[in-house]
Amino acid sequence: MKKKYIIMRNLGLSYWNNIYYNMNIFTKNRKKCTINEIWFLEHYPIFTTGQTESNNKLLYINNIPIMNANRGGKITYHGPGQQIIYLLFNLKEMKINIKKLLYLIDQIILSTLYYFCCLGHKKFINPGIYIQNKKICSIALRIKKIFCLHGLALNIMTNLTPFKYISPCGNNKIKMDNISTFIKNITLYKMKNILIKKFLYFLNQNAFIYY
Repeated sequence: MKKKYIIMRNLGLSYWNNIYYNMNIFTKNRKKCTINEIWFLEHYPIFTTGQTESNNKLLYINNIPIMNANRGGKITYHGPGQQIIYLLFNLKEMKINIKKLLYLIDQIILSTLYYFCCLGHKKFINPGIYIQNKKICSIALRIKKIFCLHGLALNIMTNLTPFKYISPCGNNKIKMDNISTFIKNITLYKMKNILIKKFLYFLNQNAFIYY
């Protein structure tokens, strides 16, 4: 099967509000022929809540702002040192459904960890990717007609303290950790380069990469 192209963007350290706005505008205005994109970035410290989070009225937790998002899932934290990956896909054009997309995301992360000689695993009750029962990757998407937006957050070397202020993903039994705990000398740069290769391989795509 002939490979199609996907645009990879490196957006650096970005304010969540700006990215959230741009992501939704991109999805609203895209056509069936619009090239799919993957955005790699980090966020300044922020809590975000998904559509299944009930009645959030708070504006801040320990001086970190809280924003409501139109993704699935509950509350989580984003901050520097965490690799955010937003997937702006036309699922019909890619010939995959949401179940297959979630499976591919899992395989991409597990395969990336394995590249660094680290074994990750899934939990079906509490979705995401774990290392030794510590959660290192959260996944939350939104499907709008045939279009996908939002994506995943991979803890690489972020400040984990804000996770202690919340019940990550709505479960106070989940323990969050960094990949750097298990893979020494890892950096966002090293991890991102392998993630790009894995995304292209598992999605069967070529890439235009913008830095």
